[in-house]
Amino acid sequence: MDRVRLGRSNLHVSPICYGSWQLSPKFWGDQPRDVIIAAMRRAFEVGVNFYDTADAYGDGLSEEVLGEALKPLPRDEIVVATKVYHHFYPDGHRHPDLSGDYIRRECDASLERLQMDYIDLYQCHGFDPLTDLAETTEALESLKQAGKIRAYGASNLTAEQLRAARAFGDYATIQPRYNLLQSQAETDLLPYCRAEDVGVLVYSPLYHGLLTGKYTGAETFDDLRESNADFQGERFLQLAGRVRALAPIAEKHSLTIVQLVLAATLMSPMIHCAIVGIKTPEQIEDAAGAMGKTIGREDYFAVRAALGAA
Repeated sequence: MDRVRLGRSNLHVSPICYGSWQLSPKFWGDQPRDVIIAAMRRAFEVGVNFYDTADAYGDGLSEEVLGEALKPLPRDEIVVATKVYHHFYPDGHRHPDLSGDYIRRECDASLERLQMDYIDLYQCHGFDPLTDLAETTEALESLKQAGKIRAYGASNLTAEQLRAARAFGDYATIQPRYNLLQSQAETDLLPYCRAEDVGVLVYSPLYHGLLTGKYTGAETFDDLRESNADFQGERFLQLAGRVRALAPIAEKHSLTIVQLVLAATLMSPMIHCAIVGIKTPEQIEDAAGAMGKTIGREDYFAVRAALGAA
């Protein structure tokens, strides 16, 4: 099996991670539960052992579905990451909260929804300006000592925020947005993580489907993408065309465009894992096909140039 170690942690994961943000009806609409569960189980069959979710995805829905899907699988062969940050309420409103009491309480709630005894990787979903980093870290350390989590990390932090957090404890991983169209993390966050051996699992490597090559630029959306300028008008048409123009390079390496983009993303020595949002078994089969694949330096930079990236 293709496995990588997430930084200095003891977590050994597949380079492709099953992402489950799709189970957030507020952003992506309702998804068929049976198809999602089938996709989650198919992931394991095609060599994916890493699953990422969050308590905030569907206000617990994503964790519940993931827990149901993974129940029949061998727990010691899978790695589950979830997150805490959004204090959400029954009426739908939410606010940031990384206070110690909330972290401890929400960890127990996540364990119950996941139907698991421990979480492999527990991540702060963002930066809470009202809670002292020492308090947040103390809570995470207490959960680790209690055996409720194996490691902890963070998501959506800047390099300086992560540096500050790591002064208080062993934040083993970081989960930033990164794709070949949005590579700003290369400026400071990723080099810092490489130097400090922090595990990097990037999200949105296919940029909400834009980097799959399936769009012509004429499509319209009724989900999160309807308010994103990259999915509208001339900009969308232009970007979709650039992605589809990658077909000759993909064919040269006997890859799909999805596999080409993911393989190129994972070639970076600063990136350990790519979290791919999956809705169907077919999608995870395609994404998993990128594991263990690589392309030459010349083609790598040809891909970036074709997309208009630096």
